[in-house]
Amino acid sequence: MSRQSKNLTNLSVTNNQMENLMSKPIHVLLADDHAVVRAGIRQFLDHAPDITVIAEADDGAMAMQLIERHKPDVAVLDIQMPKATGIKVTRWVRANFRDIGVLILTAYDDDPYVMAVLQAGANGYVLKTAAPADIVQAVHDVYEGKSALDPVVAQKLMSQIANSNAPQPNYETLTDRELEVLRLAGKGFTNKAIGVQLGISDRTVQGHLAKTYSKLQVGSRTEAVMKAVALGLMATEII
Repeated sequence: MSRQSKNLTNLSVTNNQMENLMSKPIHVLLADDHAVVRAGIRQFLDHAPDITVIAEADDGAMAMQLIERHKPDVAVLDIQMPKATGIKVTRWVRANFRDIGVLILTAYDDDPYVMAVLQAGANGYVLKTAAPADIVQAVHDVYEGKSALDPVVAQKLMSQIANSNAPQPNYETLTDRELEVLRLAGKGFTNKAIGVQLGISDRTVQGHLAKTYSKLQVGSRTEAVMKAVALGLMATEII
């Protein structure tokens, strides 16, 4: 082979390497505790030519393990997940991997959730009702260091800023006992364990939780804990 041919071959290899580098896909970790939802999201993310889902997690603890192992470009997280919420995972990512983008993809557009997760350091917040193309675009925006907010969420934030001096929504005050029960519930205690800890019956614990759900306008202990934290009624370290 002539020297000129060798040079052309080397140039070709170099060009191919540059093309590969330029076309490097965005590596995404997807975390959602609903397998069917996760599969649907993965399908249209993988369909994008420059996005590859490299790992999936069905709870927050697994998400943190896989993020540490794979170091994706973007972590797409649900808010409500077993073992660790999307808020806790986001806070952990910001403390340990500042270059990884975090996109929250959730069904919740409640103000306390939005503010809590943005304060934790998320780069974007998109609702699951968004069009697939909009979610793909949000992944690109987060990867490029931009903010990505669902129009519904953005409108709520703008309204909140515009009405910052207006009276805030009122929630019926929780009693000290209800807060005690909720704090223990947030730490993973069962109703029986909470009863033992506080010296009350399981039925009484259940009653306190039911009243708490009603006051906070939620339907589960996870939602109750998250809303209580977002409203400043409990320490953020619990989620």
